[in-house]
Amino acid sequence: MRVPILKQGTYLIATVQAGATDTDFLKLREDLLAMVGTIRARGVIIDVTALDVLDSFASRSLKSLAQMVKLRGADTVIVGIQPEVAFAMIQLGLTLPGIATALDLEEGLLTLRERERERKARAHDS
Repeated sequence: MRVPILKQGTYLIATVQAGATDTDFLKLREDLLAMVGTIRARGVIIDVTALDVLDSFASRSLKSLAQMVKLRGADTVIVGIQPEVAFAMIQLGLTLPGIATALDLEEGLLTLRERERERKARAHDS
């Protein structure tokens, strides 16, 4: 099952469905990286609200995807990590250092907009 990716202005929103496989995460990485360049995206939101499990492969995939997106010039925010998933990730030592997270899509969009404002202010001050 392919992860749907929507374009909203200069942002991409990928919604990971329940039952996503390792192959789905690899395909998501490929698709998102291509789309970031194609549409010149400034930000990416990865919505994991539907996931009740985030295993080590999925966590590593999200971490590396966010790093790759950053190298392409865009920010990443992961939204919708369920409380049980957050608890399990910490218990297993699976963290996402340096990657922004938010409760939901609305907060994720606000985070990206704030980062964009900060980037523009730094560029203006330079």
